[in-house]
Parts: sequence; structure tokens; C-alpha cells
Amino acid sequence: MADHQHRSFEDLLAEGAAVPTEGWDFSWFAGRATEARPSWQYAVSMAGRLAGAEAVLDVQTGGGEVFDFALGRAARVPALLAATEGWPPNVAKAGELLRPRGVVVVASEEDAPLPFAEGAFDLVVSRHPVRPNWTEIARVLRPGGTYFAQHVGPSSVFELVEYFLGPQPEETRGARDPGRERADAEAAGLDVVGLRAERLRMEFHDVAAVVHFLRKVVWMVPGFTVEAYRPRLRELHERIAADGPFVAHSTRHLFEARKPR
Repeated sequence: MADHQHRSFEDLLAEGAAVPTEGWDFSWFAGRATEARPSWQYAVSMAGRLAGAEAVLDVQTGGGEVFDFALGRAARVPALLAATEGWPPNVAKAGELLRPRGVVVVASEEDAPLPFAEGAFDLVVSRHPVRPNWTEIARVLRPGGTYFAQHVGPSSVFELVEYFLGPQPEETRGARDPGRERADAEAAGLDVVGLRAERLRMEFHDVAAVVHFLRKVVWMVPGFTVEAYRPRLRELHERIAADGPFVAHSTRHLFEARKPR
């Protein structure tokens, strides 16, 4: 058993509450939480797409880590590179990481129109957009251009969500349904040429990992604070000590859509 699993409830709470949450670097979780990865290896697949593109936009880039990884592995880097992000700490982080690669990082709220001209890009990518704005994606794509993205699926990590919030209504559980997203993409004038979905095992090995996860992925338990959920966190700490890791499942889907020529 790892040292952190012997530590007191208060120590673990304090640590989980103190870790910085900017960006999408999840390295802090090593040894404390695990998540199986989708078989399609999104960032590697994106690197392959970049080599054949001229102008690329990464929507909701987070701290820029995934785009940076893909650009570092692309056989050829496109001439025009742009990224959007809405959360100010991530805008700064993405700028620092991506500017040296020639990426223009634009601060843009996730639900705002994309700040680019019609037909500006032949490839739009995104990893875990909050809500894809299909009309805007279709507008900024050139005819023949591609949207290639990994989305969070329905009821993702709901074992953890429902542990804190109780049973969720069907419309909440069904949000982010890939079938509904396909219909919305088609309604915006895109042809969906690929859609794959997977359900992946996650394990949380201590309560600090749960606290850090819920502080980082803020939409899981809206308004989450250690103080508000202290009794439930203590129960979870005792449950992990008695029974081993808390198990949940994430859902992901890989989306590929094209704008007709």
C-alpha cells in the first residue's frame, strides 16, 4: 500500500485542496488515480491529421498540452495554427506553451462565436469541448474540411457524481449522447464520417485524488468545496480504507465530421 493511503483524512483533504488546477496536466494523479485511455489514442491520431493540413484550429485547448503534444509529433506542421480557450488561467498557460510552436492563442468564451472568418480552417480539432458549437464549427471550416475531436460521453464518471449528488435525472444522464451530437452536427450541414465510443475504468486510490479531480473538473459536482462535502468525503475515505479504490467509468467518443465540398 502506498504511503499516502496511510495518511490521515485531514492531511489528504488539505493536499487535495492545495494542488494547482490549471491546465490539463494530470501527472499529479500518478499512483493515486488511474483512468484507462481510449484505444484510438487521440493525440497521436491528431498528429497524423496535422501533417496533411494547411490551417488548423484547436477549440477549447485548455492549457494547450494535447495540441502541443500532437504538434511535437506531426511529420509536418501546418502553416497557420490557432487555438481558443475561455478560462483566463488556461489562456495564459496555453499561450506560454503554444506560442513557441507558432500558435496564435485567442481568449474566447466557450459559448461565444468563434473569432475567425468563414472558411478559415481545413482542420478543426478539440479534446473534451464543453458543448460543441456545430454551427460555428461548420462556418469556420473550408468546404472539404474536417472536424476531428474526442468528446466526453454521457454519464461519464457518474458513479462519483451520484455518490455526492444522489441519483441524476435522465436528461442529465443522457447529455452528451453521441447520437444526439451526430444529429446536431448533421443539422449544421456536416457529414459525420466516423463515430466511435468507449467506456473506460477509473480508480481513485485516496480521497485527495477525489478532491483534486472535483476541483479540476468543475462541472462534475458544481460548486464542490471540501467544506460543503466534508461528511461525504470522510465516508469515502473510510470506504477506500476498508474496500480499496473507488471505481468509476468515464465515457469518450471519437468524432470525425466533414464539411461537404
